[in-house]
Formats: sequence, structure tokens, C-alpha cells
Amino acid sequence: MNSFCTRLFGAIVALSFLAGAPAFAQQLELKVMAPAAPGGGWDQTARAMQQAFVASGVARSVQVTNVAGAGGTVGIAQFVNGAKGDGNQLMVNGFVMVGALAMNKSPVTLEQVTPIARLTEEIQVIVVPANSPIKTAQDLAAALKADIAKVTFAGGSAGGVDHVMAALFAGAVGADAKKVNYIPFSGGGESLAAILGGKVTAGISGLSEYDGQIKSGKLRAIGVSSEKRIPGVDIPTFKEQGIDLVLANWRSVVAAPGITPEQKKTLSEAVEKMVKSDAWKEILKQKGWDDAYLPGDAFADFLKKENVRVTDVLKSVGLVKS
Repeated sequence: MNSFCTRLFGAIVALSFLAGAPAFAQQLELKVMAPAAPGGGWDQTARAMQQAFVASGVARSVQVTNVAGAGGTVGIAQFVNGAKGDGNQLMVNGFVMVGALAMNKSPVTLEQVTPIARLTEEIQVIVVPANSPIKTAQDLAAALKADIAKVTFAGGSAGGVDHVMAALFAGAVGADAKKVNYIPFSGGGESLAAILGGKVTAGISGLSEYDGQIKSGKLRAIGVSSEKRIPGVDIPTFKEQGIDLVLANWRSVVAAPGITPEQKKTLSEAVEKMVKSDAWKEILKQKGWDDAYLPGDAFADFLKKENVRVTDVLKSVGLVKS
């Protein structure tokens, strides 16, 4: 075989290989919106996806954009109106957006996007200062039932997962959720300072945010919101303390409205390959995120149920009108 024939044969083999490769591996050039400012959980999730998509070879390129404002309601409005029918665009979202959309009476809803998958979740924790007389979740429950106005909770934005958890805790122990004294803070540093300084009774956040202060003995964790004990974490669940409270701050990814079944299939398969990649698993380990992958119809069903649950809780505390 002469050199020309050899080169021609090689080219044919290469083209045949490419033809048999997954379509998304050849073509995907994605845009992922984080509907929040840089640095937060949604931004970190979007950039983690960017890294894992490219490192695993699932996508050729991934561009991340940030659209901040009103708990994601600004971002989803732009996504729904600007990305319709575009099979190369994705948006990160999560628990906080469900509450924000309800509270802001947004004309744009999660029913308008195309659910792709739940990705991660983070278990919540309630902490008190190390010198607090509150030692257990039942101690906190007793304080709430004695005088709910005197018990103050510090956490993130009003209507977010921390606020919802305060209301759920109050309701679970027989206190009036509408009277929960919740103080929202714009950043974790501010709420931590309030807790350590004894300005509030207790603080609520993701476990990873307070992990260092718990281990150093500056904060006492009185309970975590997981169904069962977390391996390697010496903190009791609320359930094992007799309080029926299970909650996780989940994050997910959705596609644009109006995409075709073929586009949805391509994106769903791409995300599935990404979450099963070593690159993604390593990122979860580094970030302390739990793998909560839930694809397709199962995620869509979860989203509907979560929307009802969160809205009901926000109604119970007067943040959303019935």
C-alpha cells in the first residue's frame, strides 16, 4: 500500500470512529447560567459542571454566565425568555429558587423550564454557641414552646432553606411557625459572627459552612436534618431526638423551555455522563457535597412536590399569602 492509500485508509478509519462516537462528545458547546453572583453555591455548581464536562470529554467547551438578583428570579426570567428552544443552554438552580419564586410572585415559574436532573444536596445543621445552655434539640424545642419570641434563629435570605428549616423545626415541636423569630443575613460570615457573639439563640446553615467551628469547639451542633446519621459525623439527627424534621438543600440543572425531545435526550445523557465521571466525583469530595443525582421524570416529580412543600411552609410563616 503506497503512502497516499495509507493516509486515505487512516482518514476513513478516523471518520468511521467519529461517526460511531456519541454525538454530544463531538458537538456540545454549552452555556450554563448561574442565576446568582459569583462565589455562591449556584455559581460554584455551574463552574464545577464546567470543569467536569470538559475534563471528562463530555463537552468541547462550556461557558458560565452569572445573572444575579432576587434569589434567582431575575436569572430564570432571562433564561426562559432568552434561551427558548436552545438545546445548548442549561441553568443551575435549587431549593432557594423555589421559595424566591413564590415570595416574589414571579410570572416566570419552574414549570416553564425543562427539568434535567437534581445534582447535589447538602444536609442542614442547627448550631448554638459553645457556652449556650441549650445542649440538645429537645432543649431548643422546650425554649420555643416556653416563649417563641425569645428564641432567635440566624440564617441566610428570608424564604431560603434556612428560614424554611426554622419554620419546620418550630412546627415539628408544636410551636407556632408563624411566630418564628428569624433573622436573615446576607452572608455566612455575618451570621456566624452573630452566633458566636451570642446575638442570636441558634444558627442554621449547611453542615460544611459551620464544620470548622463545630470541630474547634466554638459552636455546638444540636442536630442535623438528614434521615439517618451521616457516616463519620458525630452529630445526632433530629429524627433520633424525636423531632420529625428531614431537609436538604438541593441543587439541580434545568434546560430551556421549548427544546425538542432529541435535544432533551442529548442534554440528559451528557449530564448523566458528567455526574458519573471521576472529575465530578472528585469535585464532590473536595466541596463536601453529597451526590443526589436524580434524572428525568423522577426529578420533575420531585420538583413538583418540593414546590408544594416549600410554598406551604412559606404560607405558614406568612411570607406567602394563602
